[in-house]
Amino acid sequence: MCEKSIKELVDHYINVSFSVNKIAEGLVKEQIGSDLTNDQHYTLRYINKVGTCTSSELAEVFDVKKSAITAIITRMWEKGLIQRTRDENDRRVVYLTLTDKGNELFLKTEERIHSLVESFISKFEQNEIVQFLKTYDKVNEILLERKSKVE
Repeated sequence: MCEKSIKELVDHYINVSFSVNKIAEGLVKEQIGSDLTNDQHYTLRYINKVGTCTSSELAEVFDVKKSAITAIITRMWEKGLIQRTRDENDRRVVYLTLTDKGNELFLKTEERIHSLVESFISKFEQNEIVQFLKTYDKVNEILLERKSKVE
């Protein structure tokens, strides 16, 4: 590939990636509503998926400092969305689970987000969706590999 072509491709990728991420985050935020931030929704989503976790686990999964997770967890606890349970053998360890209210809010917002994604993904042919997801997964794998080499 010639240098100009690579530059054009890189510029195109950066422009499209920025636009897609910005618009998608905004649309997701509309579906979540004012009850949650996007980070809080992703936290609810993760806890719903695993059932129980610790704030250290969340910090690692979301690749942020523990203090950032602590702030998110505290706000969610104040809203009654998560429950904190201390480990009986090691009081320093606190397990996080969703409350009924947290689970209910997660399911409500997840349904809205699924409808949103379905509304635009249904505009593609099945083979386009499959190929896009394979490509997106490959980009994710490359980025994860790159990140692990940096750490």
